[in-house]
Amino acid sequence: MTTPAGPTTPAAPAAPPDTPAPPDPTPPPAPHRLAAQLRLLGVRPGQRLLVHAALGGTGLCAEALRDALLAALGPRGTLLVPAFTAENSLTSTAHLARIAGLDEAEVAAFRARMPPFDPELTPSQSVGAFAEVVRTTPGAARSGHPQTSFAALGADAHRLCAGHRTESHLGEESPLGKLCREGGRVLMINVGFSACTAFHLAEYRIPKPPLRMYDCVVKVNHPEGRRGLPRGGEWTTYEDVALDDGDFEEIGRAFPDSLVRRGRVGGTSAVSFSIPHAVDHAQAWMTGNRR
Repeated sequence: MTTPAGPTTPAAPAAPPDTPAPPDPTPPPAPHRLAAQLRLLGVRPGQRLLVHAALGGTGLCAEALRDALLAALGPRGTLLVPAFTAENSLTSTAHLARIAGLDEAEVAAFRARMPPFDPELTPSQSVGAFAEVVRTTPGAARSGHPQTSFAALGADAHRLCAGHRTESHLGEESPLGKLCREGGRVLMINVGFSACTAFHLAEYRIPKPPLRMYDCVVKVNHPEGRRGLPRGGEWTTYEDVALDDGDFEEIGRAFPDSLVRRGRVGGTSAVSFSIPHAVDHAQAWMTGNRR
């Protein structure tokens, strides 16, 4: 996500409501203050909570935030984060940026060296330090999608991450789909609605969503000695909804304020809302405005 730059002169226009406020230059909050802030944002024991967080410049420590969220959710709650790997694709914007300027032979060599997605080992990409801390915490579960996996900790972590079909990036057969059906909630810390993954589920629910082909490299374990094949990866091609977050900020600005809790986490802005409410709102907006 690219955050719009702040105004450079007093005459510059105000930032849109979706733009996160600049973090306060304050020291990390004490645990009891952080717990109180999370309660004010509607974090409750037993919830299934999807968190998007950009902690740079906030003074928040990823490990401390993880611990505070797990304490607030309690032993029956579940914490989820995106653990996406957008660069693991021939068709993603992230991959195309990496091969820009290479000739045909260099592109072929680059793609031949691309490591296959391994849910146990592949780092998440471009989703922040907090997501990586959750993914690498002992006992964390991770779904198996080679581009849009989720990582989770807590009571329902393994169940929510199981059965993530390749042909359902962020659809009904993904952890996001399960969260929506089960009344999950989103907490966004220092990020705007352009990063709202929940809106993507609405793209699967609009009439006749556009489709496209995707290509990813995934880990395949070949039995030792099977035709001499080494352990490694292979390319997989599949069709799914053509995901597009280009209008998410606009969808977020139209999200009824009565359905959003706003507050602070540490010294930075945060919002929280119901996933079903967000998906219903985005579906109605997309149906009426996308062509």
